[in-house]
Amino acid sequence: MSTKVVIQGAAGRMGKMLIRCIQEQKVAGLELAGAIDLWDVPDIGKDAGLAAGTKEAGVKLTTDLAAVAPGADVIIDFTSHFGTAGNAERIAEWKTAWVIGTTGLSDAELAEVNKAAKKVPVVMAGNMSLGINLLCNLVKEAAKALHAKGYDIEVIERHHNQKKDAPSGTALMLGKAAADGAGLDLNKSQVDGRTGMPGARTKDEIGFHAVRGGDIVGDHTVLMAGTGEMIELSHRATSRETFAMGALNAAAWVAQQKPGLYSMQDVLGL
Repeated sequence: MSTKVVIQGAAGRMGKMLIRCIQEQKVAGLELAGAIDLWDVPDIGKDAGLAAGTKEAGVKLTTDLAAVAPGADVIIDFTSHFGTAGNAERIAEWKTAWVIGTTGLSDAELAEVNKAAKKVPVVMAGNMSLGINLLCNLVKEAAKALHAKGYDIEVIERHHNQKKDAPSGTALMLGKAAADGAGLDLNKSQVDGRTGMPGARTKDEIGFHAVRGGDIVGDHTVLMAGTGEMIELSHRATSRETFAMGALNAAAWVAQQKPGLYSMQDVLGL
């Protein structure tokens, strides 16, 4: 029996990649049941598979989430912070599992997701690749070993010139892993860029630096600098397919879970 999947943000880069991967059966057992985006995207009304550059899906790209989501098993959401939060209450009512790859949510918007997770199973992650989630574990261990010995922690991330939020969700994941390892509160330690005369860094700062340019898929480095040496832990994504495959595996997994908020660490068993 197939798992019926609805893609939110279906006309975007990630949405199209997700549709291609489903249509090409790169994750077994998934069926495209809906493709949703805003009314002003160029391909509204077209077959979602053809619009994504793959074989016909028999599913049209539409704007009406309520028409397809209640009968689906899982929604994969790569939209916007306000769109994700705005749909949380409806998704909880529909009892549809939810995979969220959207980043940049505020505390109030995250609270809406948490509320929905009391009624439906939700996987939420700033990055869904195996490599990044493994890197988070490595960063946590490195920070645990090095921060108390005086090593400074900085996170550098690079993305394409259309990315709207900064730092990236992945950078924040890595920063949180470093903070956890170092025994720090990221909310108190985070410093976003530096300009003017900020003064010397404190020992408990975790700096974030965002680069935007060209078509960079995603490039993240956690730098730990001590006296006389530095360690760099890095991940470079060369294709969005790695994120799409992670999200699709998360969809297959979360559709079988009880209500709750899960991470990709849970999905991957890390």
